[in-house]
Amino acid sequence: MSDAVILLLAAGASSRMRGADKLLEEVGGETLLTVMARRAAKAGRLRVTLPEGNSARVKALAGIDCDIVTLPAGCDQSQSLAAGVAGLSCPVLVMLADMPEVTAHDLHLLLALSAQAPNAILRAADADGTPGNPVLFPASLLPELQKIKGDKGARGLLKQHAARVHLVPLQGKRALTDLDTPEDWAAWRAAHSQ
Repeated sequence: MSDAVILLLAAGASSRMRGADKLLEEVGGETLLTVMARRAAKAGRLRVTLPEGNSARVKALAGIDCDIVTLPAGCDQSQSLAAGVAGLSCPVLVMLADMPEVTAHDLHLLLALSAQAPNAILRAADADGTPGNPVLFPASLLPELQKIKGDKGARGLLKQHAARVHLVPLQGKRALTDLDTPEDWAAWRAAHSQ
């Protein structure tokens, strides 16, 4: 078993949802945030970043074993990452909360591979090798994760350490399917209702 922490980034504003909260959209009878947190908690130790004052997201995590880190509303992805890894000294598996096809099995796979390659950056990819998420960072990169700026997340860090990145193909488009807009949700639901 890996000593890694799974960091679920759920502090975003859902600004492209035109008033709705994508993390509170229903998936299989529960909110997306609940579903993703349950999957992550099945795979390992879980830490979740949330915006301050968002009681609906806090409620979505009720009964799930996790540490919650709150950030001021309006923080970007880099600030969420920095807050999420603060105080940790172990590998961190960073996952985005708006990717409903990533499974607990996918997370277990990345964690198991991390134990075998502790210095590698393990990045999920789709079945044809297109890089996506989640991404497992070794403990040695946590100081660099805390220094990144802007809403691009860890893209620059991944580019800087490209030689350490190992792609881990997941089934289908799991590593690429994220739902940011009402149109994304409608298309995804239509595809999954067939």
